[in-house]
Amino acid sequence: MVVGKLLTLLAISSPAFAEVEEPRFFSYRAGHFSNRLADLTFGWFKTLDSEQKDAYNQSIAHAVMMAENGQTVEWYRNDASGYAVPVATWPNGNGYCRRIHIQAIAYGTEKTMSATACFDNAHSNWRWVKQ
Repeated sequence: MVVGKLLTLLAISSPAFAEVEEPRFFSYRAGHFSNRLADLTFGWFKTLDSEQKDAYNQSIAHAVMMAENGQTVEWYRNDASGYAVPVATWPNGNGYCRRIHIQAIAYGTEKTMSATACFDNAHSNWRWVKQ
């Protein structure tokens, strides 16, 4: 059931939230242009493998749909780890929204972000919204 709701959440998500769904793990280094170009070129392909991505997405789905505010949902798979934690929940006109802080560590790089998901009671679905 959680996976089904996650797929619904991901399927209706805006392209603006592609980074939440598919984080890239590279960091910019100071120095010569060729170093920065290598970071951008090769780092763009540093993504989570399928097992890592499943654990990452399941932690986000659990945090959005079931965790209490402040309750950390952790994950670890194949040398990658992270967590999702809802930090605020508030009502909106048709349901409620939740602000989630997300962290993932892979390839020696930490990625942190925040996102807001809203539940629409009329349609019984979640969607990512811009804040």
